[in-house]
Amino acid sequence: MTAIFSHQRFLALAATLCLFIQAHAQELRSYQGHFESDNALTIQITDGEVTLTPVGPSALEIHYRRDGLKQLPSFAIASGKKSGPEAILSEDEGKFSYRVGSLNAVIHKSPFHIEYLRGQERLLSEESGFFASDTLRGFRFALAPGEKLLGGGERVLGMDRRGQRLPLYNRAHYGYTTESPQMYFSLPAVVSSNKYLLLFDNTATGTLDLGASEQDILQFEAVAGRTAYIVVAGETYPQLVENYVNVTGRQPLPPRWALGNFASRFGYHSEEEVRATVDKFTEEDFPLDAVVLDLYWFGADIKGHMGNLAWDKKAFPAPEKMMAELNERGINTILVTEPFVLSTSARWQEAVAGNALAKNLAGGPKRFDFYFGNTGLIDVFSKDGRDWFWNIYDGLLDQGVSGWWGDLGEPEVHPADTVHAIGMADEIHNAFGHTWAQLLYERQTAKYPERRPFIMMRAGFAGSQRYGMIPWTGDVAREWGGLQPQVELALGMGLLGFGYTHSDLGGFAGGDKFDRELYIRWLQYGVFQPVYRPHAQEHIASEPVFHDRRTRNILREYVKLRYRLLPYNYTLAFENSQTGLPLMRPLFFENESDLSLLDVKHTYLWGNDFLVAPVVEAGVDTVAVKLPGGTWFDYWNDTRYTGDQALVPVDLETIPVLVRAGAFIPTIGDINTSRDYTSKTLTLDYYAHKSAPASSSYIYEDDGKTANAFALGKYEKLHFSAHRNTRGLSFSFKREGGGYAGMPESRTITLKIHNWQAVPATLEVGGEALPRLLSEKAFNQAERGAWYHKRAQQLLVKFDWHRAPLTLTVKNP
Repeated sequence: MTAIFSHQRFLALAATLCLFIQAHAQELRSYQGHFESDNALTIQITDGEVTLTPVGPSALEIHYRRDGLKQLPSFAIASGKKSGPEAILSEDEGKFSYRVGSLNAVIHKSPFHIEYLRGQERLLSEESGFFASDTLRGFRFALAPGEKLLGGGERVLGMDRRGQRLPLYNRAHYGYTTESPQMYFSLPAVVSSNKYLLLFDNTATGTLDLGASEQDILQFEAVAGRTAYIVVAGETYPQLVENYVNVTGRQPLPPRWALGNFASRFGYHSEEEVRATVDKFTEEDFPLDAVVLDLYWFGADIKGHMGNLAWDKKAFPAPEKMMAELNERGINTILVTEPFVLSTSARWQEAVAGNALAKNLAGGPKRFDFYFGNTGLIDVFSKDGRDWFWNIYDGLLDQGVSGWWGDLGEPEVHPADTVHAIGMADEIHNAFGHTWAQLLYERQTAKYPERRPFIMMRAGFAGSQRYGMIPWTGDVAREWGGLQPQVELALGMGLLGFGYTHSDLGGFAGGDKFDRELYIRWLQYGVFQPVYRPHAQEHIASEPVFHDRRTRNILREYVKLRYRLLPYNYTLAFENSQTGLPLMRPLFFENESDLSLLDVKHTYLWGNDFLVAPVVEAGVDTVAVKLPGGTWFDYWNDTRYTGDQALVPVDLETIPVLVRAGAFIPTIGDINTSRDYTSKTLTLDYYAHKSAPASSSYIYEDDGKTANAFALGKYEKLHFSAHRNTRGLSFSFKREGGGYAGMPESRTITLKIHNWQAVPATLEVGGEALPRLLSEKAFNQAERGAWYHKRAQQLLVKFDWHRAPLTLTVKNP
């Protein structure tokens, strides 16, 4: 018997298919297909029921329910999704097969359990499956020998977390370095080397045991919460990530300024200090896009003021004027906010009267002490709490605030006897930051639909990325041990949808004195991480403009490089919004057959075409860089590397940055702020090599600020391709899209062909020969032409590209 789950088939098969099996342990009693809504399959088992629901391409939600066992709504699955994809149910002796895409759930009738296949390949299987007691609930799965497991959220444990027992409770770890089993952003999910992803859709306090207690058992356990999990399959790791974000939601494209340079510290005490800092960036010729104000914007000192959430007018007498004048200079203002309202704050009585705070067991506002004072906690799960909080945000947006920094959102202190609108603290602790971000994103986009929100937060849950959440890795120690795990943290989070995970550049916590080498190395790495935001305790300046001349001179070029790379970086952000691919990508994306690459935690791909290995130790002059295969060029000097490892020389001015053979790297000229961005003059560095006879790339362009620009057709894609044969090279240029405000009508392109060994015999653009120029000076002054740089082995070609497709040919001598 085979049943295709569709409305039409439903009419032919009637409403219900039933099967009764003799009792044996936990067994299948009956099943039912609900064809008209979500293609779900509900199965009655001995002590309850389980529903399998297609939730995306090759993705299933499995939800177990028992009478009397409280359930919460899904926080992980994106709401508003259309009905699930078509599923196919078939029966074989003793089991059912329920398939969606490449994922096949094989349902064994007695004893009841479910295993999951991709085609005929076994991915994973419930061992004893679902369990529940008065104090604990969860699931058990069998692990395959040699299977590697990545994920679990922010941890410093190495990339492969198999053999670890991971606490699932978002918790601050101040001053962490090279080991941390529990941090700000725990996620109850793993990515397997067998190319499946397993997510437990449960926000309660719990544990994820990845073969620690029993070698070949994965056990999820929680004190409460939703008894559901989601399985996602993929043919490749990138496809697996894409299938996962199709379930949990895609990250919306942020404003372009989010990719610029931030001035940030703990913290700026006054309007005068803010203005002086911004002026210093201008004076020292450092581009700047944002200034971040920590808690002094609402209080003169650290303790006693949290919850005021209104300008301290003694320190900031004219904040609207200040923000307006900064905005005229292209600089956006970001404010820190926290979900705590101190009983000593100016808004305490207002919050109590507005029913905005979480409750104690007697029904009054829950009060407790923590570092900043005696406090209550805004209940973001209640309508009154959300309304009260949003009114404050809305007023600040009216004043000119551009973005939000949500701090302490684990929440940092969250007593277990705190009562929220939908449950106790331990039931929903890990969803607090998620729901806070949801509040900000949904309310802001509803009132200001044309704006792209900027929401930086320290904690959340699976799916928080769909609310534009930009996580950072918390209060890292300002030492080499703090820098060393940052790639691992970003890669692990990126696999689970959080492609903008970044660190406080330079380190945040402690530090006896300024370590120039550490600081430079961290900010050099920052060029190739998602958000460029130096931030630290203020006894050592976090901003490069306040350090010595050599430090400034080295880092000025790196910050400017960050801006030159905006066409490339903005395209990565666009790709993330469409597919979920993180901006920082692990090496095993490149060579999926080499399982050793799953353990690489210091080297990564920045997008498709850069390979980066930050310098994470003092005093080194070479770095051993793991390569995933293929041919790579040193970005700084064109040295060529092949094989599985490269020994890359470095000095204080360089870190290992390699470019893939065949890559196009687009850059623009120097600008002072992303508001000045234009691709009217565009440089394309193309890395020619016989191992890449054909390659292509593109850049995505829009106005950098309009929400949903791509869906509205207000964009342009510029496509480039290269083809190599025995006669030489040919390039094609074409565009697509409806265009956007400020789009150049034509572009001046400088094509820089690396690894080119001779002056070409002929060079034509659009069938017309280009003049050959004899010097670099003549080339720079000319509007069009070509020049061969013999010593660098580079051929430079300059031409105009209007909107029509264009071909350029370079013939060998």
